[in-house]
Amino acid sequence: MDLTFTPEEIAFRDEVRTFFREALPADIHKKMAEGHHVGKEDIVTWQRILNEKGWAVPHWPVEHGGTGWGPMKQYIFQEEMQRTPAPSPLQFGVFMVGPVIYTFGNDAQKAQFLPRIANIDDWWCQGFSEPGSGSDLASLRTSAKRNGDHFVVNGQKTWTTLAQYADWIFCLVRTNPEAEKKQQGISFVLIDMKTPGIDVRPIQTIDGGHEVNEVFFDDVRVPVENLVGEENRGWDYAKFLLGNERTNIARVGVSKQRLERIRALAAQVSENDRPLIEAPWFREKLAATEIELKALEMTQLRVVAADAKRGNKGQPDPASSILKIKGSQIQQATTDLLMDVVGPFALPFQEGEDDFSNEMPIAPVWAGPAAPTYFNWRKISIYGGSNEIQKNIIAKAILGL
Repeated sequence: MDLTFTPEEIAFRDEVRTFFREALPADIHKKMAEGHHVGKEDIVTWQRILNEKGWAVPHWPVEHGGTGWGPMKQYIFQEEMQRTPAPSPLQFGVFMVGPVIYTFGNDAQKAQFLPRIANIDDWWCQGFSEPGSGSDLASLRTSAKRNGDHFVVNGQKTWTTLAQYADWIFCLVRTNPEAEKKQQGISFVLIDMKTPGIDVRPIQTIDGGHEVNEVFFDDVRVPVENLVGEENRGWDYAKFLLGNERTNIARVGVSKQRLERIRALAAQVSENDRPLIEAPWFREKLAATEIELKALEMTQLRVVAADAKRGNKGQPDPASSILKIKGSQIQQATTDLLMDVVGPFALPFQEGEDDFSNEMPIAPVWAGPAAPTYFNWRKISIYGGSNEIQKNIIAKAILGL
């Protein structure tokens, strides 16, 4: 199997690189490159730049605003965006609910939501996980009872990322509690976050940030027209969504960019009066991570090439579970390496403990985000289906065990 890029693909890569270099606002690029927080306004600004170019939803069908690119060009585009680095379009809209709507939704839903997702006129969040129903998602208990032309929704979702900004939430709800199998009684609904009865409460994460939330539903009335596809078929739509999410979670370009930055910073930091990049123990650890990343890249290219061979039908590949496992492990390994570079500078300064206002800073500016990122990225092996669950999928779907 030939995994090298064709001359046409190389020319396309150069075009994408040039556009990202020229179109990405300098302040957003600086935040991304230095590992600082990118806010809602930054994501909206960049996604609208992409949408004006026609590149906000390149993997969507052409009739819904997509580019018509094949799997290889889509792969190149995503990797170059990650390596620039530039913010990804909002995952919950562009990569999750958007494909579900254009694949399983009706014409009215497509017309209402898809253009607004592409231009990020609506901010979406995901309502899947519940207390006690995370990895075992099919055990969810949030109920939706039919009442005329509405569903009445009651229950709780948790770990809902960026729900504090959301205009809409796509939810898995239980519409048939008597189903023989728990997966058979679940539906996929779209809920306006301004609907009375919805309460969003923040969860502070270990890095000190507010990224995730609890979302409570108390007799929330949702029009039946917001049901996607068929009632009680939501589990099938969720599997479709999660298969796409796991492929993206590999984030090879993110790890490449992070390792390039680690190499540059390790050349600035000394250990025993020599640059850390020259220390044998560090070079060995860095090389091991780079080898793992190259193997992951080859695996992802094989998946992309196989997708192109079968006509880019959009069917999730069971191998996406492999990409998810190794991709998350390597991303976490890069944060571990960055902590090795930062060393004691990763210790946070607690404002107010002492007055050092007249002293020179004891740590370089780039050291600040290292520890929060390290702690925050522990989640990567959990969300999108924990790595333990992915191993079960591999055992069943690939190995036939």
